[in-house]
Amino acid sequence: MSWTDERVELLKNMWGEGRSASQIAKELGGVTRNAVIGKVHRLGLSNRATPAKATKEKAQAKEVVAKPKPKAPPPPAPKSNEPMSNTNAVVKALTIPPRKPIITAGKPLPPQPSLNEISQEALANVAVVEKKAKKLSLMELTERTCKWPIGDPATEDFWFCGLGVQQGKPYCEAHNAVAFQPMSARRDRRR
Repeated sequence: MSWTDERVELLKNMWGEGRSASQIAKELGGVTRNAVIGKVHRLGLSNRATPAKATKEKAQAKEVVAKPKPKAPPPPAPKSNEPMSNTNAVVKALTIPPRKPIITAGKPLPPQPSLNEISQEALANVAVVEKKAKKLSLMELTERTCKWPIGDPATEDFWFCGLGVQQGKPYCEAHNAVAFQPMSARRDRRR
């Protein structure tokens, strides 16, 4: 189906009468509701008002012009030696807290879990394993290499472990021991 000038005029007339896209599609035949909607938007006809809606909007506009709403006076500012009123306390409590700064390259990382939280045995294994690590770049990683990041990503000394991974895990055995601690160990740490 192509949009002939005659069909476009018929579409414009029916749209102006307030008919729905489904009704227009049915009457035109050979087009879908979505095709009608698309053509209406391409023609710039999308903002229509039905007669009932238009009259209601005009009536509301007249009411707004006829009856301007009085503005509430601003609350008085507290004097420096005067205690804060309830309204000012509420306003102060509702103020939006400042956002946390976004970490960017070259800046220090946020606080990490303390060494006391991770078992000392696991950390000793990690230190030994990292000496044997393959020191791979991001592009060298595969599903069979340990993806544990080492160093600061903002520096050239950043690399990934690269040793063989345990099946179904993203890290080697030593890094898995640090990353995935048993539930009981985590509970004990909180006490």
